[in-house]
Amino acid sequence: MAKIELKKLSKTFGDVDVIRAVDLTINAGEFMVFVGPSGCGKSTLLRLICGLEDITSGELLFDDVSMNDKVPSERGIAMVFQSYALYPHMSVYKNMAFGLKLANFSNKEMQARVLEAAKMLQIDHLLDRLPKQLSGGQRQRVAIGRAIVRDPRVFLFDEPLSNLDASLRVDTRLEIAKLHHKMKDATMVYVTHDQVEAMTLADRICVLRDGNIEQVGTPEELYHSPKSLFVAGFIGSPKMNFITGDIADQHQCHTLGIRPEHLLIDAEKGVWKGKVIHTENLGSDFFVYLDMGTGEPLVVRLDGQERIPLDTQVHVRPLPARLHRFDVNGLPITPTINQTGENL
Repeated sequence: MAKIELKKLSKTFGDVDVIRAVDLTINAGEFMVFVGPSGCGKSTLLRLICGLEDITSGELLFDDVSMNDKVPSERGIAMVFQSYALYPHMSVYKNMAFGLKLANFSNKEMQARVLEAAKMLQIDHLLDRLPKQLSGGQRQRVAIGRAIVRDPRVFLFDEPLSNLDASLRVDTRLEIAKLHHKMKDATMVYVTHDQVEAMTLADRICVLRDGNIEQVGTPEELYHSPKSLFVAGFIGSPKMNFITGDIADQHQCHTLGIRPEHLLIDAEKGVWKGKVIHTENLGSDFFVYLDMGTGEPLVVRLDGQERIPLDTQVHVRPLPARLHRFDVNGLPITPTINQTGENL
């Protein structure tokens, strides 16, 4: 495993600053996930760690050793790409063993490593097949297996599930989570735009915006204690409700935030009123969209057994301890909320 340190790391393409003096420490054996909107710099940051892009300024360290001038093959890393990058004319076995062959491993050692990785990923029955004979999920497992056999210090994943359908994404995400538990000696860095992947896989999440780090923390910290309006709106599905105007003024803030599950339909004690303009039934959850005349609809999450017809006027009560207040700059106003929903 390796501890990765980014010290004032920057990357510029022409006049465009893509990564802006980023400081970040990724602990040895940690599963770190980079998330953020398209164009925020998360894939570029991964490529800087990998060595596929040159560093404009700053320093990249693996276990206190500078990697700035090291080529990818000297960094002890393995990368899993979005596009699988398998050789179409080679069998699964040969694809997985190819890097070991280039490194002059013996046939016996190659076979042992490939079989061990294939069994771990449950693709040992596919070793004689060509990539075209595999499903998308199986191809991605082969790509992951090719990385495993190299026994790297650092695994880098660049949106590895984005080409898969919903069901395969869930299955392959589970395999990656199991891989992390089995390979505790490997540091893993994972890039995704899917916050579900981030929340379910990460030890810690790094939220990026315009080449800067907005917040780094555990999934629970980012969800319950966002340090900016941007993080509060980016983490969570559906996203946090934001309310401005008179209601925010009453709470002495510019923007008031409340998550859909922290709102209750309450005819007697409800303090906000709105009309049901849309509903979404997801089986386990039922989402109600209310027009309160405050701009964006207010989203309320109900138990999947509850139903409210369209055009119904309802009263809503927020849980006071779950309210988030933000100033005009999008920064939280104290008191903030801890993970149990208590005022700090």
